[in-house]
Amino acid sequence: MLICALFCLCSGSALAEETSDPFGTEAMLPPKPVLSLSKRPVLRMDGAVGDPCNAQSLNHALDLLEVVNFALCNNPKTREVWASSRVYAAQFGVSKAGYLPSAAVSASANRNLTGTNSGVDQRSIALTLSYLLYDFGSRAANLENARQLLVAASATQDSTVQAVFLAAVQAFYQTQATLAALDAALESERAAKESLAAAEARYIAGSATPADKLQARTAFSQATLNRITADGNLKNAQGALANMIGLDANWNVLLVAANTTVIPGDFEGDINTLIEDARQHRPDLQAAAAQARAAEASAEATRAADRPTISLNVSSDQNSSAGISSRGSSAGITLSVPIFSGYAPTYRVRAAEAQLDEKNIQLERLRLQVALDVWTAYQNLITATQALRSTADLLDSAEQSERVALGRYKAGVGNMLDVLNAQGALASARRQRIQSAFDWNINRATLAQAMGSLDASLLQTLSDTSGQRSGGNPPQKN
Repeated sequence: MLICALFCLCSGSALAEETSDPFGTEAMLPPKPVLSLSKRPVLRMDGAVGDPCNAQSLNHALDLLEVVNFALCNNPKTREVWASSRVYAAQFGVSKAGYLPSAAVSASANRNLTGTNSGVDQRSIALTLSYLLYDFGSRAANLENARQLLVAASATQDSTVQAVFLAAVQAFYQTQATLAALDAALESERAAKESLAAAEARYIAGSATPADKLQARTAFSQATLNRITADGNLKNAQGALANMIGLDANWNVLLVAANTTVIPGDFEGDINTLIEDARQHRPDLQAAAAQARAAEASAEATRAADRPTISLNVSSDQNSSAGISSRGSSAGITLSVPIFSGYAPTYRVRAAEAQLDEKNIQLERLRLQVALDVWTAYQNLITATQALRSTADLLDSAEQSERVALGRYKAGVGNMLDVLNAQGALASARRQRIQSAFDWNINRATLAQAMGSLDASLLQTLSDTSGQRSGGNPPQKN
């Protein structure tokens, strides 16, 4: 009866382990990447009460915070890395299980036939308990390896989240840039049409040559072509944005318009401090460091695998044969000493040590890459800041020049070439102004991502410079 009870207990325990998390490994995972849509956004667990992912809606124009939240909730990359982290959490549980004893139940029943067609029934049932007492550090090294791989997986999740975060920011501002470029192209087309009308009026009045009218018509056709190209670029950017937030590319997603009139002050910072901060916070660097520590633990486990082991073994059995029952039990300590395995352990150790060297070299390479990333992003932000301030002056002077040239031509004292040159310069200034405005926001987010500090607080400051875009219908499929 005792053996039967133990059998039931072990069976129930095995079933429970298949459906539960007795070691609480998933509690060691970072939260799923979701931004709260409150005024002060924070990271929180997916699936909680009031979950932002479940509360999302596309029936209004989206601001930057909502676009990023859609991407974090719906982009397959974030779901994929979350599933990968759960794999490593389960592997950690497997390694931790090595510290617990193992129990097994075996049962058999058979009949031995004799020459007189009579038989002897034999039945047996046994319970065996085994517990590894000492293995010279193999279990500890395997557990440390699994722990570091879990740390690396969590850091990789953070790195992927920041990559999706930055890509969503870039998609948002790229769509804004192409939308503004289309507006600028429409304005240039309108101005070219006005110039054509002025040239035709002067030609009819006899104060302009046919060349003026032809030049104006050519400029108008070119402006129309630029507007068609800008419209195509907008459609592509909208498709990329929809794809980034987990929708089909044919969804037309309306956005809250970003404010391009804000001119930031000069950006200053100690580049040495920024690089050191990045090396402290970059999740991909943290993942590489954890992988190096995991490789070190793996090498130690490989060395210990060929060392002796000491185990405690306890067994109890019950046998029945020809109506005669017998019971027995035993307990003892087993020492297992490997003697020769064909040099396989030697080469496993060599492979593990080589892998450790590889991980350390990768870590050093990434440390250098982090410094380059921060340096490049820092310089790009300084350049973008200066360019944004410069294009404001460029646009202002180009607008005044175009007004003067067109006014002189309408008054009959200017020529069409001056008008067309001024309008071309104005169109170029508008494009540069638009691109520099959105480049500044993207470069600011890129520097934050290079430092490993791209988070909701940065979104809040970027969103504070946005306003509601007028007109349009709710998002819908094209």
